[in-house]
Amino acid sequence: MFASMPHGTNLSPKEIPPSFYRISAKALILDESRTKFLVTQEADGRWELPGGGIDHGEDPHATIIRETKEEMGLEVVSVERNPSYFTTFCNVTGFWMANILYKTKVTDLNFTPSDECIALRFVTSLEAKELNAFPSVLQFAALFDPKRHQ
Repeated sequence: MFASMPHGTNLSPKEIPPSFYRISAKALILDESRTKFLVTQEADGRWELPGGGIDHGEDPHATIIRETKEEMGLEVVSVERNPSYFTTFCNVTGFWMANILYKTKVTDLNFTPSDECIALRFVTSLEAKELNAFPSVLQFAALFDPKRHQ
């Protein structure tokens, strides 16, 4: 019954089986020192990781390329083959989410503003915890280990 549930479902969190997660592919874009990661500020003021929901049947690498272009107008140079992190969390509307983060490189950071990106900022894990951020950012900040990227 729920296996063919469409992406844009209007089900409430209570109607979604507890084993279902919305899966997103996120771009882990590091600064030159590889000690900070990129976050984007949305029009409502909250900070988020770049990337978005994987469409049904879509490859996560394609999701990152598509979402980076849609949200920020940036061109992706490369997405690592294997993910660097995997997180699960309950989002602000009560839905369970899973993020797969892939180390990603873009041509530059000259972004085109949109509702999903009005500002960019590199942050450390500690700095991320001080932001008005979505739960996904806070969950990732707790796991981020710069030593893994040196």
